[in-house]
Amino acid sequence: MPRLLIVHHTPSPGMQAMFEKVVAGATTDEIEGVEVVRRPALSATASDVLEADGYLLGTPANLGYISGALKHFFDTIYYPCLDSTIGRPYGCYVHGNEGVEGALRAIRSITTGLSWQQVAEPVTVLGQPDKDALEACWELGATVAAGLMP
Repeated sequence: MPRLLIVHHTPSPGMQAMFEKVVAGATTDEIEGVEVVRRPALSATASDVLEADGYLLGTPANLGYISGALKHFFDTIYYPCLDSTIGRPYGCYVHGNEGVEGALRAIRSITTGLSWQQVAEPVTVLGQPDKDALEACWELGATVAAGLMP
């Protein structure tokens, strides 16, 4: 069964709401035959990445960059997964209060190095996520998961 790994750093109510909608989209009844695994960024391992077929990444934008937790995740898995995960699909969601451009740039740079393929536009939210933003999170989860369906 294909596996979708959701790696997230969820330190705020806004990030929690976005995470829950991403999970809801990825696990909706219309998605069949895909296992969804959730891991906080600080506890996700190279084994988790190697066992997955696709990825969803969630992070706050902290001081113009990805969270330290997501950076730690990438630092931990980069070389062990570099040659074994080429071409795997991913999507991401980022929440910020002052801007998300640096965080998006970091994610793109690292995933380009890993040769992962972005399969959905990133969901970015400034301030509290509204109904439209949360719907976009649901769509992101559903889109990436649907792409893994057998």
